[in-house]
Amino acid sequence: MRINVFASVVAFAVGAVAIAVSAEGAQEDRSASFRQIELFGDVLSRIEADYVSDTDQAELIEAAIEGMLASLDPHSAYHSPDAYEDLRVTTRGEYGGLGMEVVRRDQYITIVSPISDTPAERAGLRTNDRIIAVDGDAIVGISVDEAVALMRGAVGDPVTITIAREEDDPFDVTLVRDTIPLRTVATRIESGVPYMRIAGFNERTTEMVHEGLTELRDEFGTDLPGLIIDMRYNPGGLLDQAIGVTDVFLDGGEVVSTRTRDPRDTQRYNARPGDRLNNAPIIILINEGTASAAEIVAGALQDRERAVLVGMTSFGKGSIQTIIPLRGGRDGALRLTTGRYYTPAGRSIQATGIIPDQQISAWALSTDDEAEAPQIGSEADLDGALVNENGDERESTDIAAVEQPPVDWAEDQDYQLHRAVELLNAAMETQQASLQP
Repeated sequence: MRINVFASVVAFAVGAVAIAVSAEGAQEDRSASFRQIELFGDVLSRIEADYVSDTDQAELIEAAIEGMLASLDPHSAYHSPDAYEDLRVTTRGEYGGLGMEVVRRDQYITIVSPISDTPAERAGLRTNDRIIAVDGDAIVGISVDEAVALMRGAVGDPVTITIAREEDDPFDVTLVRDTIPLRTVATRIESGVPYMRIAGFNERTTEMVHEGLTELRDEFGTDLPGLIIDMRYNPGGLLDQAIGVTDVFLDGGEVVSTRTRDPRDTQRYNARPGDRLNNAPIIILINEGTASAAEIVAGALQDRERAVLVGMTSFGKGSIQTIIPLRGGRDGALRLTTGRYYTPAGRSIQATGIIPDQQISAWALSTDDEAEAPQIGSEADLDGALVNENGDERESTDIAAVEQPPVDWAEDQDYQLHRAVELLNAAMETQQASLQP
């Protein structure tokens, strides 16, 4: 039997209007809104009755919800139950799975590398192994997301994958899913100086930063004299983790403030006393892919004169999204833009981005007399992006002000990182000299 969605929507609207009548001063506007709800129900009923082929009402309503949220700004969205669960996995910082990075190459899901101390590594899986089936079902030609969904699952559950390796005959490997950490922090000694890569902000990022600093100190053999923090192409993540990471490098004081549509809801977040690096120099690498939570960290440490920013202007996402589960998550969730954030100096970087202290390009930039400098994609380029509430606009890239690699610089060498190492060495020498009696 066909569901009469129109009647249901109208019933909802009538009931809501009855409630709205008791509210003073807003009845007319609300009545207009509910007339639009009736219109939606009418359109949906006409599609159900007269469209050329059968339709799925649930899919139509979901599409309407998605369109409504997309009309607000580029970052508000609806997450279906499956998408919401994927989002929770991403922010949680761990998942039940096999522990390997995979890509799709020539229609095959191919292992890039197994993660250390995971079922994949313990089973002897190798780089360039091709996964051609999962639990007996061929997966040649499917997407990486589809393959990952098949291999992830509850911790303790077995899964059998079929491997094609070079000239060997395909063979089956049965693995038991385990808890796999989603690492967002990696450290190493780079050209003699401590280096930390922060790739995102999930629930464990602050913890991993602390662990990484301890590992670097052990590897360096003494207190760290300085640090490079690489946040290029870091898309952001959780606000509380951005605050936590910034707190690691500040000895008190403001990190960020947030403001909603109600000025009374302004909140300020401060760092606690205690700087893990004891004021040792910090160089932060940013670029056009540095966004959101990563911009909070970069902006705070720049405003507080705690770090020197190197690279190119960041993406410029200065808004905050709140995840709102629907019916406990059973019906998915809303990702809704609910506020803006401001750096300690009161800057909004929405649609403008953070300009580094030293603009250094990763590659050679060029233009001719007839053309303007190439524009880099940013928040300001997105359809429906919020405008900067202060009226500020993103500055065009001035090629003359940007340091570029030498003409003979090898393309496979990281020029921005190379210069960050040089700048950190110079800063460490300057600080060391100032401490001499």
